[in-house]
Amino acid sequence: MTQTHAHRDMTIVVTGATGRTGRRVAEAARAAGAKVRAASRATGFDWRSRATWADVLRGADAAYLAYPTDVGDPEAAEAVGALAREAARLGVRRLALLSARGEDRARPTEEALAGAGAEWTVVRAAWFAQNFSEGPLARELRQRGALEFPAGEVGEPFVDVRDVADVVVAALASGDRYAGRVLEVSGPRLLTFGEAVAEIARATGRALTYRYVPPREYGANLAGFGVPEQEAAFLVELFGTLLDGRNARLSDGVREVLGREPRDFGRFVREGAAAGVWGPGAGGEA
Repeated sequence: MTQTHAHRDMTIVVTGATGRTGRRVAEAARAAGAKVRAASRATGFDWRSRATWADVLRGADAAYLAYPTDVGDPEAAEAVGALAREAARLGVRRLALLSARGEDRARPTEEALAGAGAEWTVVRAAWFAQNFSEGPLARELRQRGALEFPAGEVGEPFVDVRDVADVVVAALASGDRYAGRVLEVSGPRLLTFGEAVAEIARATGRALTYRYVPPREYGANLAGFGVPEQEAAFLVELFGTLLDGRNARLSDGVREVLGREPRDFGRFVREGAAAGVWGPGAGGEA
């Protein structure tokens, strides 16, 4: 197993530093010896306000870019490209972008990063294991004891976000070793969503269930939850492609970059169950 060490005077900007991936990237960067500059609305950074970018980027060595809605959002390519160009202009040498395996609509954003003039790495991740413990899917499991989602019997190699974070930091802290590379990361085995919920049920002792719903029905559910119509339509189209079987495969990015096997979904579930994250009264969303 290899351990990534950053130069102690290396400063890494982390966008979305309070979010699901950003806070873990920040933790991994600090553990590797880097200085972290958090970029979130809490610190005055706003993806939609270019006037807030320079102060965050100036003097940094590297940056982690995670667009707040989705890397395939129609606005993502322009925003990421503009931020990456500003970073390069200010002397930020290395950029890592969070992307998604199999998401065709993410390619313009990846291309915008590559054309910005800085060293770049794209980290394409499988579906996050932590989507079951943080956010709307976790709320459904906790509050209703059931999950409805538009994923049938297709396998997904759920990846632990901590592994994603470790790969991001390694890519930023390893000189030009991963410059110009696309790294695909996944967990070590395929599970259907139903099988994933069943593992959580066994670990927690709760009678949790999973039910497949077609994407359009799921979109109607989102609208009922108050999700804007345009965003719901985007998610319906996204899930209709990402969950069609194209991602039912393993990727070796974690092993290549970190020199170890990725964390197994079972480990994630055992840790979450021990912490009580799926208890009916649990809270604390990302």
